[in-house]
Amino acid sequence: MPAVPEVLFVCVHNAGRSQMAAALLRHYALGRVAVRSAGSEPADRVNPAAAQALAEWGLDITGEIPAKLSAEGVEASDVVITMGCGDTCPVFPGKRYLDWQLDDPAGRAVDAVRPIRDDIDRRVRRLLAELLD
Repeated sequence: MPAVPEVLFVCVHNAGRSQMAAALLRHYALGRVAVRSAGSEPADRVNPAAAQALAEWGLDITGEIPAKLSAEGVEASDVVITMGCGDTCPVFPGKRYLDWQLDDPAGRAVDAVRPIRDDIDRRVRRLLAELLD
């Protein structure tokens, strides 16, 4: 792993799961990890319930703009974490791929998004410990 590992979180709309994961990893990594997120079919805006769930922890993702997944983004990453993007994620040799099976927060109220946030938080903390070990 390089001195500053690069992580890419990918989901379909880049509006909920991947945005929450990226924000949490940025928060915990304190600049020790380069973090990006993208979607195979990006939404127009971040999921409001996901933003509210993170705001409860003092993290603001309301200014984030869902981004389109690109081969260049995957190629530049050391670790690619997929969250339900299916077969649309390009695969490059030498990259570490993880598939996190998580419920999609799309269309859910914040009460239903909190457990997803909590699950992502646990996974992000484990990933960070691995990356910086």
